[in-house]
Amino acid sequence: MNQALQLGFRTFINLSSFPVDPRKLGIGRLTPLRGKVMGSKRRSFSNSSSIADQNIDKKLREAIDNDNNTISDNPLLQDIKDDPSKIEAMTIQQLRTALRTAGIPPKGLKRELVSALQSYLAKEIDGAGESSLLADKQDPSSNSDKRISMMMETKSVEDQVQDANSFSKVSKVQQSRRTVKQLQIKGKTVDVNAKMVATEQKKSACASGRMTSLTKKKASSDVDSKYVSAKNRDTLPVNLSEPWTILAHKKPQKGWIAYNPRTMRRSLPTENTKFVKILSWNVNGLRALLKLEGFSAMELAKQENFDVLCLQETKLQEKDVESIKQSLIEGYENSFWACSNTRLGYSGTAIISRIKPLSVRYGLGMSDHDSEGRVVIAEFDSFYLLSVYVPNSGDGLRRLTYRITEWDPSLSNYIKELEKSKAVILTGDFNCAHEEIDIYNPAGNRRSAGFTIEERQSFSTNFLSRGFVDTFRKQNPDVVGYTYWGYRHGARKGNKGWRLDYFLVSDAIADDVHDSFILPDVIGSDHCPIGLVLKL
Repeated sequence: MNQALQLGFRTFINLSSFPVDPRKLGIGRLTPLRGKVMGSKRRSFSNSSSIADQNIDKKLREAIDNDNNTISDNPLLQDIKDDPSKIEAMTIQQLRTALRTAGIPPKGLKRELVSALQSYLAKEIDGAGESSLLADKQDPSSNSDKRISMMMETKSVEDQVQDANSFSKVSKVQQSRRTVKQLQIKGKTVDVNAKMVATEQKKSACASGRMTSLTKKKASSDVDSKYVSAKNRDTLPVNLSEPWTILAHKKPQKGWIAYNPRTMRRSLPTENTKFVKILSWNVNGLRALLKLEGFSAMELAKQENFDVLCLQETKLQEKDVESIKQSLIEGYENSFWACSNTRLGYSGTAIISRIKPLSVRYGLGMSDHDSEGRVVIAEFDSFYLLSVYVPNSGDGLRRLTYRITEWDPSLSNYIKELEKSKAVILTGDFNCAHEEIDIYNPAGNRRSAGFTIEERQSFSTNFLSRGFVDTFRKQNPDVVGYTYWGYRHGARKGNKGWRLDYFLVSDAIADDVHDSFILPDVIGSDHCPIGLVLKL
């Protein structure tokens, strides 16, 4: 497997790629709240339910009676796993029953129940070693030792329940009141006896025999709280190991779900299909990234096995380029760098490729725009590829006018000229969250650089309306996926981000896009990489 950069850094290990299933650590179920209904039995399913619904209900009830609630031992969960599309068609009652079967608190609206069940299935699949971000490129056994070595001991369920309760700040009385409200039937009185039973503590050791340090893990409410409404998001526990799976948005719309690369990335095309795989990343300073402890560009190259890597905001000077080129190893000898001449150590773009391009250009051919090293263009057999770092409108929107009246139109006109001979792939940091789904807090950023109405309209006018397709949004119309998180206020931990990075392609090749994805687990910058798989 080819490697992009020759580095002497520690191997990059992403803790988020080693999810630990509480059931596999010997953590038993929690006894649910029990209620006695006076003078009335609990209401059964409606007689008007369809035969299909009744069959699903029957499977759900059978699944609950099974003490071993693994997917393989539950026909219903196995059936859903084989065809995840069935989740969307399930009723609220069926979703809640399925979640109880899996040991997950069935809380929230339908879309939150759907998201919780999808997340559970994704974790089961990943835990079984049946899928991963790299399943299509790597030997499945290559990461097994790492997975085993990163498994951590967990606290007993008593500690987990205590942590979860203290974190959510909900008293037992409030829990009981909420349960009474849910169980009330036409005004009938319900007596709730709230009891929670903890199981014995179990520990898990590394395969090497060395015991790792204890780590606190929230109770099963963690899974349920990954998809929570805006008003409760700040008080409920979240999935800290995979924050991007949190549906984090101040005003989420019906049908929106969080982006999860483990379940939403597509398998690579078959061996008989020719394709190219391109990554793009605003590294926010390449030299700083390469010196970062815990990051390995070599590991990233192994994992993703990309053909071309586009970089933005390299912050390199001309004198730095040669030393960087010398570190490139066999397979990626073709690299092309644009640096800022007016402000040293500012901006900068690059294209690194194991495919030799037919030609390379720098800038837009206009002195007013080409002094900051913002564009590199590589011509390949069937397309032009541009690595672009669009100017930020800046503090006080001081460059907003330049951005929307000069830069965007000039870039748009340039790529339309290129398009006369070949299709165009335009990628990079566009410094614009195009729609409200692309930013965590739209209302609070109406006059912030990157989300002004002027920038968003310019994005539409100069790119989308001129025949270029936002590949990620076309593939994922209702998915909340971010590519940038500010360093302040723990934005990345809470997944309070922006989608500023794009792959835009000519409409003529839009249907040839096999996958457009985000790699939110790759750290080292305030942006994360994005990727495109294009069938040739």
